[in-house]
Amino acid sequence: MSENARAERPAVILANLGTPQAPTARAVRPFLREFLSDRRIIEMPPAIWRPILEGIILRVRPARSAKLYESIWYTESNSSPLMYWSLRQRDELAARLDHVADVHLAMRYGEPSIRSVLDQLRDQGVQRVLIIPAYPQYASSSTAPVIDEVARDMLKARNQLEIRTIRSFHDAPVYIEALAAALVNHWDARGRPDFEGGDKLVLSFHSIPEAMHRDGDVYRDECETTAELLRSRLNLDPQWVLTRYQSVFGPAKWIGPATIDTMGELGAVGTTRVDVICPGFVADCIETLDEIARLNRDAFIEAGGSQFHYVPWGNDLPGCIDTFEEVARTGLAGWV
Repeated sequence: MSENARAERPAVILANLGTPQAPTARAVRPFLREFLSDRRIIEMPPAIWRPILEGIILRVRPARSAKLYESIWYTESNSSPLMYWSLRQRDELAARLDHVADVHLAMRYGEPSIRSVLDQLRDQGVQRVLIIPAYPQYASSSTAPVIDEVARDMLKARNQLEIRTIRSFHDAPVYIEALAAALVNHWDARGRPDFEGGDKLVLSFHSIPEAMHRDGDVYRDECETTAELLRSRLNLDPQWVLTRYQSVFGPAKWIGPATIDTMGELGAVGTTRVDVICPGFVADCIETLDEIARLNRDAFIEAGGSQFHYVPWGNDLPGCIDTFEEVARTGLAGWV
């Protein structure tokens, strides 16, 4: 394909949060600095937050986080799971959209940055770009930072691109079907939980501070909509399905109930089996592989539980790629 023909095609940017380039404190520190300096993530005034970040957090947390990254790092590809699976998603989506649009990967924090990918597309003569934040549920601390960065590019660019953005896809039928298919396939392979005997299915979403929720963030509402649609699709009794929230940090109060607290409670009352799926994470990462598959598993087993199953649904599983394809084709409508 000629460069002119390629430039006339729209581009799709699949944008995720980001990852350090190596499982070392030296690599983690700049990643954390960029992430925790975003006012969408930490809403505290910079004059108060900056000394805490630079004087305390960035002195202690990089080494601790580096050990966690090292425990899940993919040595064969020398990449974090998030980067590995995001690249696979990019390639799989590109194959689905062949002759329709070019697909690129960008990260909000770290590399490849959103601004660098937009500059690359502009240099290639591309004019139309669809941004897909890789977050099924909208949140002002996840989706919004991606769109903010795109907006900052437009504010500075002399040659502005024609931009479309995807807000969320929390209730898209293809997404709900992807979640359901992952669970059904898991149950076909490992046996169905005995829900009538007390086993539970836990849907674990990333939490957000309660202050964000009170101030109008719709994230929790979209998580609950996803949960109800999935429960209905699987025809499960409401008492068998629990919606919980994970990955809290800092002293602020976060929305709950907390996933890890629930694991201890379920184990303590004699629950035999818990299956956990994380509908908000499209790719495995620290939050799924360490927090859920290790810490929450340990909490459940140590409290008296017997069987803990983490059920992946994203990565390069067909349902996940189906979801991205339909979201992309909807967003590209009228351009192709």
